[in-house]
Amino acid sequence: MPEPIRIDDLASPILTEAQRNVLAYTDSLDLDLSIDALHQSATALAGSSDFGDPAYRVRVAQYLQAVEDDAGLSSLGRLVQKNRVSRLLANRALLNELLRVHPEIHAIQITAPLIVVGLPRSGTTHLVNLIAADSRRRALPYWESQEPFPRPGEGPGVDGLDPRFARIAAEHASEQAIAPLTKAMHDRFPAAIEEEVELLDLDFSSYTLEWHARVPGWRDAYYGFDQDAHYGYLLTVLRALTFLRGPRQWVLKSPQHLEQLGPLIRTFPDATVAFTHRDPVAVLQSAITMLAYGDRIRRTSVDAPGLAAYWVDRIERLLQACVRDRALVPAEQSIDVVFADAFSGQSMKDDLAVVEQFYAAGGVELTGRARRQLQGYLDANPRGKHGRVVYDLAGDFGVAPAALHERYSFYTDRFAIPQETP
Repeated sequence: MPEPIRIDDLASPILTEAQRNVLAYTDSLDLDLSIDALHQSATALAGSSDFGDPAYRVRVAQYLQAVEDDAGLSSLGRLVQKNRVSRLLANRALLNELLRVHPEIHAIQITAPLIVVGLPRSGTTHLVNLIAADSRRRALPYWESQEPFPRPGEGPGVDGLDPRFARIAAEHASEQAIAPLTKAMHDRFPAAIEEEVELLDLDFSSYTLEWHARVPGWRDAYYGFDQDAHYGYLLTVLRALTFLRGPRQWVLKSPQHLEQLGPLIRTFPDATVAFTHRDPVAVLQSAITMLAYGDRIRRTSVDAPGLAAYWVDRIERLLQACVRDRALVPAEQSIDVVFADAFSGQSMKDDLAVVEQFYAAGGVELTGRARRQLQGYLDANPRGKHGRVVYDLAGDFGVAPAALHERYSFYTDRFAIPQETP
């Protein structure tokens, strides 16, 4: 078992030479985040300037304004957003071209998906990756979430490697070089299963930007969006991906669904949903430690108390919506999984029992072959594979866990969630 990892310079980071060099380089760049410049770069990537219904431009403008309003972003943080928006726009154009050439995509049915819903760090990533090991499932690997559609003229090389995978693998290697401890908290390697919220971001309609920057303006705009329409866009993207890579039953997951259960279940009325529940204080300290670690290169300084204050509130909003809307998902189409009971690490049998319960709710047989595939995943991915980070909510962020336990009791009482943090 690897030694525990204690990041003792969260608030006042000591940068490595590699980090300093990257920041010096990005400081020298002239970054144009104007909407026209980003559309031009997206057109060059996609070979098309058809970005679909022009109503999206209002949301892009709000998105970019929120980035500009975040004065604390480093030049690297701004470069990441520049490249991200260019890629999102290019993906929109590539989707529109695919739909133009193959209108039959609109008729593809996405039936009975399995959807994992829960706070970040509550076992959602573990559960969706485990289920994706069942070869009957269709899931969304990280590389595909970033580049869901091939660029014009591209196909596998002589080595059989998709150039989209190769690009994301190169990005991942660079990210690991400048932020190596990230993999101990959330390793988004190219083949890892990712959230479909990345696909919602193609419509500039998700909460994803909140994980990259301090954007309360974007959060407030997002709350005003018609999410039924945007989840409908997600459905179209899933149809297109099914067309490209096979008609298997989807397994999906995202914490955002906690506050969008109405649009989720109206879009996927025959879905089976697994709600994962964990002590929100344990979730918070894990999430903001990961964010603070990334902020050493993403931001000009690390504001640990401000980061904590934002996410204390943001997690409460997610949980309030979950408690309010949980009944929108029919009991016969859902299960509730308590992290401390199911994913405690005491036994891998617990993990398989959760999948068995989930499958039973969805009317899916857990075959002997599927069970062996799931066990293979568990054997290859023990908990703490890349080390375990030691968290100190009070010491690093000045937040008293006891006060948060009281604040979140409306949720923990509702789902009988035990405390993990003193």
